[in-house]
Amino acid sequence: MPTLKLPDMEMHYVIDDFTDPWTTPETILLMHGNAESALAWNAWVPHLARRYRVMRPDRRGFGQSTPMPRDFEWSFDVLIDDHIRLMDALGIERFHLVAAKWGGTLARVFAARRPERLATLTVIGTPAAARPGGEVIPKLQAEFEQRGLKDWIQRTMGMRLGSKFPPEATQYWIDFMSRAPVSTLIGFQEINYADISAEIPKIKAPTLVITTEGSGLASIEENRAWQEKIPNSRLLVLPGDSYHVALTDPATCAQATLEFIAASGAH
Repeated sequence: MPTLKLPDMEMHYVIDDFTDPWTTPETILLMHGNAESALAWNAWVPHLARRYRVMRPDRRGFGQSTPMPRDFEWSFDVLIDDHIRLMDALGIERFHLVAAKWGGTLARVFAARRPERLATLTVIGTPAAARPGGEVIPKLQAEFEQRGLKDWIQRTMGMRLGSKFPPEATQYWIDFMSRAPVSTLIGFQEINYADISAEIPKIKAPTLVITTEGSGLASIEENRAWQEKIPNSRLLVLPGDSYHVALTDPATCAQATLEFIAASGAH
């Protein structure tokens, strides 16, 4: 996996490109969720990489990128700058941004603050723009410090993956997320619950929001409340009760994303 060396960390990433070598493909940048890595997008690659160059970074603190200390000062600007530096290093000026779970939170702020870099925005199974974290944050930080991540991941996995995800796949995902660095997750909770409501109306890129009928972590109404504030956006509601629908229904979500990008006419 290639590495971008930044002043305070190494950022690992994967490039998937199965386009014809005589063409100049557009680029899709994928942003993964909390306690995940670029591996979360594996099932998407066969759908996307024949038409687009696909960039899959491990966000700062996660996957094979450098873990962050407990007292790291997380900010959206730092995280946005990480991705800008990566794309600049690869000579990619404009791209389509696709994100899931908390990656969709970062992606919405990215779209609001750096509109000149985005052709389109797609967010799948992402949190509400504002959610209360005042009492939750210190409890989670204490739990992570004392017991690690697995208890939290196990008790919340049903809400993430819904009722139809196979048991063996659910167990794999529990183990996968439990490998995230504890130090990263302790410090990350403050930005995890950040209120991004003020950023939403600033988004200019054509935007697709994907959720399910019975998502356990973000209802249709919660999604629509912020989606309707984005000009040139639409909400796609899929059957089921998965929150992390990018993982549980990758083929459907990837196809919807490809159709949306093509219909947008944006480059």
